[in-house]
Amino acid sequence: MDDGIPQLVVDRNSPVPLYFQVAQHLEQLIESGAYPPGTRLDNEILLADQLGLSRPTMRRAIEYLVDRGLLVRKRGVGTQVVQPKVRRPVELSSLFDDLRAAGRSPHTQVLAFDVDHPSEMIAETLGIDVDTDVYVIERLRYTGDEPLSIMRNYIPTSLLELSSETLEEKGLYDVIRAAGISLKIATQSIGGRTARTAEARLLDEKPGAPLLTMTRVAYDDAGRAIEYGSHLYRASLYTFELTLTTQ
Repeated sequence: MDDGIPQLVVDRNSPVPLYFQVAQHLEQLIESGAYPPGTRLDNEILLADQLGLSRPTMRRAIEYLVDRGLLVRKRGVGTQVVQPKVRRPVELSSLFDDLRAAGRSPHTQVLAFDVDHPSEMIAETLGIDVDTDVYVIERLRYTGDEPLSIMRNYIPTSLLELSSETLEEKGLYDVIRAAGISLKIATQSIGGRTARTAEARLLDEKPGAPLLTMTRVAYDDAGRAIEYGSHLYRASLYTFELTLTTQ
């Protein structure tokens, strides 16, 4: 960058390692938009000199942000800022809620909207009979212009009225809350697999690209199962965050 990195005063008496102080400073600049995607950073020697740090400290800070998916090194180009991943806390919120709260401009394309009977597995999970009508919904969620997630949901039709038009405009949990349903708790499983051809095409990835998977069953404050969701996320743009504590 022509103007270099905005000055950072590191606290050499802090228990926080110097490289991590620098990495946090750069991460804030990236996520605030001060360093938009495509911004090229000066080389490690110049950055270290600008901040009065050693080259190994600067290199470690850069490597940390590369591992976090915020920077990428390209031969012949140098170190560049990439689109930050959506970091989602593992709590009972919707992807639409989280993107909106982060200012990431969510919007939705409804790929399929049907009323059908659930499979035995989904019926058992939702605590309903297999001849119960459920909404079967498949959506493609975007953040800005980037496709981020393919979401498939099953919801008993007796709980609320849904339409594809409504789901193009609003998040599913917004609609559920508007129907007077208070979501209280969920069970959730997170995993990973590679993208199949049709999924890769929708998500603008190559077949075989890594995807995160998430299945969730959400319950209301009366203990009723409200929705079953099976979602896919681009691992290149998305991550889950957990906060761990000791007892």
